[in-house]
Amino acid sequence: MTEMLAGFWDTLTFGRVAAGLGLFVISLVLSAVIVAIVIVKIPANYFSSHYQADFLPNASWITRWGVVIIKNLVGVVLVLAGIVMLIGPGQGVLTILIGLIMLDIHGKRPLEAKIISRPAVLSAVNGLRARYGKPPLIMD
Repeated sequence: MTEMLAGFWDTLTFGRVAAGLGLFVISLVLSAVIVAIVIVKIPANYFSSHYQADFLPNASWITRWGVVIIKNLVGVVLVLAGIVMLIGPGQGVLTILIGLIMLDIHGKRPLEAKIISRPAVLSAVNGLRARYGKPPLIMD
């Protein structure tokens, strides 16, 4: 174990630390921007039991499937990034929530509602929505 730590410290350079820090800052800013955009863009009744999703209703099936695949890939990346952010600094819970919103998986609604209904999360989300003139989220 001591040898492994010594090897780690020997390979640690200023350039590697700077690159790691740069990637961290870029990913933190990017995830914050994505989270903000999705939170502001989702309909106020998204978490209501009366919400009916109609994704790209006038697009061709090829376009819809292509967008669905890309949307799901982004959702997986955001969920994984959110899990990492739970360990380190960042908006882990909100990032996981946005990733779940983007995923097309069965049974995601109760998990999303449980995450968003936490008072601190709901307050932060509704505060962000209010800043951009959007109504607060409706929770059933």
